[in-house]
Amino acid sequence: MTQAEYVSDDHRAKRNVVILVLAQAILGAQMPMIFTIGGLAGQALASNLCFATLPISLIVLGSMMAATPVSHIMQKYGRRTGFYLGAGAGALGGAVGAYGLYLASFPVFLLGSLITGVYMSAQGFYRFAAADTASDAFRPKAISYVMAGGLASAIIGPQLVKVTADAMVVPFMGTYLAVIGVNILGSFLFLMLDIPNPVAASADAPRGRSRMELLKTPRIAVAVICAMVSYALMNLVMTSTPLAVVGCGFEKNTAADVVSAHVLAMYIPSFFTGHLIARFGVEKIVATGLVILAGAGAVALQGVELENFFVALILLGVGWNFGFIGATSMLAGAHEPHERGRMQGLNDLMVFGGVTVASLASGGLMNCSGGTAQAGWTSVNLAMAPFLMLAGGALIWLIFQPKED
Repeated sequence: MTQAEYVSDDHRAKRNVVILVLAQAILGAQMPMIFTIGGLAGQALASNLCFATLPISLIVLGSMMAATPVSHIMQKYGRRTGFYLGAGAGALGGAVGAYGLYLASFPVFLLGSLITGVYMSAQGFYRFAAADTASDAFRPKAISYVMAGGLASAIIGPQLVKVTADAMVVPFMGTYLAVIGVNILGSFLFLMLDIPNPVAASADAPRGRSRMELLKTPRIAVAVICAMVSYALMNLVMTSTPLAVVGCGFEKNTAADVVSAHVLAMYIPSFFTGHLIARFGVEKIVATGLVILAGAGAVALQGVELENFFVALILLGVGWNFGFIGATSMLAGAHEPHERGRMQGLNDLMVFGGVTVASLASGGLMNCSGGTAQAGWTSVNLAMAPFLMLAGGALIWLIFQPKED
């Protein structure tokens, strides 16, 4: 590819990045909204407190189940179609969730959460869409900038929770109704997205590697492992945070502030993560992310004062950013365009499978592993250790592998 073609591609890529940043900011606001109140609403509806975080687990399960179908839809019909599907599911999930709260029905509320998972899956492809039209040099920055759009969602989402959580007679119902409006408003952005639809494969087109062959590629395997661990551990701790904060005597609004600080920490580094990857290499940035995640657990274990919650959750966000964006960049450069639908769907299936297990474990560890909120919070943070060792070991193994041609 000539330099002129690179410049042309990056003009288009930069336009798409702007649209995807706005989508991440507006549509993405629903995720901190739901993650802030999902466990609290579940705690109010569930007959067994061990299942308080099940609504969040069902969102992640829905995302895991939708990852491969959504990826195939995008491969066949284009990114825009998949993103519209996600926004529609987000609106429907919000409506069903609000109806479940109105009925005080935990099963109906869980159904809404499962449907919302389709939106979460589609949102996960924003980062890959940013790379579609980018040159090799711009790709890490494009991914990083789109992830940075979550910075606005970190502000918008929790503030909407404060305004809407008690706005109606039924607690939290106003928040789920607001989610419907967020999806309708944000879906108009995709009219301006400029990503060419995939060209139908000809009979003699390269088929690419099978899923198993892709997973046996060292760089891909380690990218998937590091993405799984970074995202799952972030979710494990974040899901329990509102329960821990409120359980330790603080207010719901304080829990929203802690989650807001966490989500800000998830996305603020995105303004320079891509530059750091370009300068120091993706392996070093992923390793740094894993170390910071370990630091988050260490701070959380020191006590349940408000400053411990804030510092631990800020470190958790930064660690996730380095680990997950680094792993995404590693994966995006390790497969061919015609393998995109297969590999990206498989990656998100595995990542959100891990996140589903983590969110399920979060409620059990938090509410059923000790007699107090502090004991549960300790269990949640200790659970991080073996998985961090797994990801760290995989990364060290990759570094000592022979370089691929």
